[in-house]
Amino acid sequence: MVMDMGRDAEQGTVELTYEPVVGDFLGALKERNRLRKRGWVRSWAVGLLVFAFVLNGALSMAGRDKPDWVVLIWLPLALVLLLLTPRLQARAFLKLAVRNGTYRATVTDAGLTVATANSTTSVKWAAQPRYRETGDAFYTYSDDKNASCFTLLPKRGLAAPADADRLREILDRHLTRV
Repeated sequence: MVMDMGRDAEQGTVELTYEPVVGDFLGALKERNRLRKRGWVRSWAVGLLVFAFVLNGALSMAGRDKPDWVVLIWLPLALVLLLLTPRLQARAFLKLAVRNGTYRATVTDAGLTVATANSTTSVKWAAQPRYRETGDAFYTYSDDKNASCFTLLPKRGLAAPADADRLREILDRHLTRV
């Protein structure tokens, strides 16, 4: 009987050990953008920039208008910056995270704890009440409109593939999947 109690307690805990990579933060930012109320703005801005560039080029080639060199030069630059922003942000997050070394995350029914060589952070489920799952990771997010706080739990940090199912069960019990 004691073994069963230990086994049940063990099933309620999932541990991850990982070194963060750019993809972890890129995935978290991409999924966060889907949660945000204004997440669609970047997609529309990219579309509008492409449309303006093509329209300006087409009108210039048709001879209806002189080419607007400012538009032909600055629109592609703005487009590249819009498309690279998430990757640049992810690299900035990684630069900060690498200083901490190996991450050890413990997920229990009480919440999650992330420990590094330099710090330990505990997060109760009420602080980050929603999560998303991708093929590579689980991400927990705060419930403010910008999802400003998040925790990443990469699946490669799990000790066994079955731990992903246990982690999903814990998250489903306490968080809202979005």
